[in-house]
Amino acid sequence: MTEERPGAAEVVDRVLGALADPTRRQLLDLLAAQGQATATTLAERLPVSRQAVVKHLTVLDAAGLVSGTRVGREVRYAVRPAALNATARWMSALAADWDRRLANIKRVAEAAERDSRSTRPD
Repeated sequence: MTEERPGAAEVVDRVLGALADPTRRQLLDLLAAQGQATATTLAERLPVSRQAVVKHLTVLDAAGLVSGTRVGREVRYAVRPAALNATARWMSALAADWDRRLANIKRVAEAAERDSRSTRPD
């Protein structure tokens, strides 16, 4: 059986769900700064156990934000930016849509203000 690739909305949902936890955001920050790290190395930098780090990394992996590569007995994790980039594009498009809506509201309000000034008796 082949696994279907998630659609853009699913990717964004998984990323936002994974990023909802502050520990997972810290893990991403650490991995971005270090390039690669093991769960043990990451746990040394956080106030949680190695087992908790592994669980968080599993969530990040399922969201497509990190990947683990086995090197001997270790698993080294690294950031995978594709899912994060897709989420950033979605957020940018959403922000641009709101900017357009707000600009339209501003134009309408300014036009209404000009009209009320021109029809006002002196």
